[in-house]
Amino acid sequence: MKFNLLILAGISAKSASAFSFRPVPAGTINLSSSVDRDVYTMADWAASYGAQQAEGVQLNSYDGKDYFPVTQSDIPAGSPVMYVPNDLVFSSSKAQQEFAMNLSACEDQLMHAGLQDKLPLFRVFFKVLAEYEKGEESPFYPWLNSLPRSYNTGASMTYACFDCLPPYAAFMALSERKCFVNFQKAVRNAPFNEDVLKNVTVLKWAYNVALTRSIDYNGERIIAPMADMFNHGAETEVEISYDENGDCYAIAQYDIPAGSPLRISYGDPTDPTPLFARYGFLDESSPGTFCKLMHMKKEMEALGYTYSNLLFYRGDGGISPEVYDLVLYYCLLKNDEGLANIFYQAIMSGDEDTKGQYHAQYWQYTKEELQKHVDGTLRDLDKWSEKANSYDLNTHPRVPLILQHNAFVRQTFLNVKANLDVM
Repeated sequence: MKFNLLILAGISAKSASAFSFRPVPAGTINLSSSVDRDVYTMADWAASYGAQQAEGVQLNSYDGKDYFPVTQSDIPAGSPVMYVPNDLVFSSSKAQQEFAMNLSACEDQLMHAGLQDKLPLFRVFFKVLAEYEKGEESPFYPWLNSLPRSYNTGASMTYACFDCLPPYAAFMALSERKCFVNFQKAVRNAPFNEDVLKNVTVLKWAYNVALTRSIDYNGERIIAPMADMFNHGAETEVEISYDENGDCYAIAQYDIPAGSPLRISYGDPTDPTPLFARYGFLDESSPGTFCKLMHMKKEMEALGYTYSNLLFYRGDGGISPEVYDLVLYYCLLKNDEGLANIFYQAIMSGDEDTKGQYHAQYWQYTKEELQKHVDGTLRDLDKWSEKANSYDLNTHPRVPLILQHNAFVRQTFLNVKANLDVM
């Protein structure tokens, strides 16, 4: 269907029914991992509510599990690829309005736990649970029934999984699990049916839906059914935006040729580990990964560097300049605090001449510390992967993803080692 923006402006979707707490009805979503996603019924449902897509855009799947939009027609730059009216959109602000006092005690508990920044996500999680509880009576039932049943996110991992990951990946994944546990505790203050509140499978599914289907837009968490089908790409074809009415538009960023996938960005494409922990997939198109210098976290924070600054590059084994700064600062602090302070001031003031002199003079210390770290990490990766391979896939279904992640990191570190050894 080709878009007519004048027509779109006048579309009015069917109104969703108001929230009310009730016993879980027959027809609640079956969350068994063996159940197929009913994606095409969802697409018809979304169209009946006014969702539209450009001519030639259709949902595709290679395995019957992951579905994503592709285009069979050329799409000009700046053209709308997909439109979802506001009445279909989940947002944290709409959830706050809808549930009002029922959220209050839950959010107080989250704020007491220091999770103020997670309130928008919690509100979307709450909305998903509310619609799940309505079963087939929910106007969003076709969308809920189209969603994945199982996830590989950090929230879904176990401590056995964390034991097989590098410390940074384990830290990121465990952070998601801890967030879910806090949501699980907080939502007990809501008057949901006890069968929902005591069902960890349901709560974890709702958390994963809210986490992986929503995007952060101007401080809100928002899900637009149909527009949540776009996969991640380091290079993207589409950008999501919302107008003043809350309607969702997916816009072509450049001329998109027929046969192309349609992707958006889920986050920083330079390092795949945050996406691995949050979304449960490995983006192997990422150019590199965090250098895993977790034991230098105190020094990293002092220099104002973040995980995204401190990269090893997979393709050529390159090392970001910030890594050299961090490692030398760490070495100097251990041996001569006065020299470390001078080097610190050079970094803070952008004095490249002094930095360059220090790097040249103390290069051997930097190189030896990096080689020790790279060689040690490679040995650890072999141990972690050996441990993962010892697990039974029936009880540890995320082992293949963990091994894929570790192999990506291992190849990156091998390329870095090859460079360091000849420097």
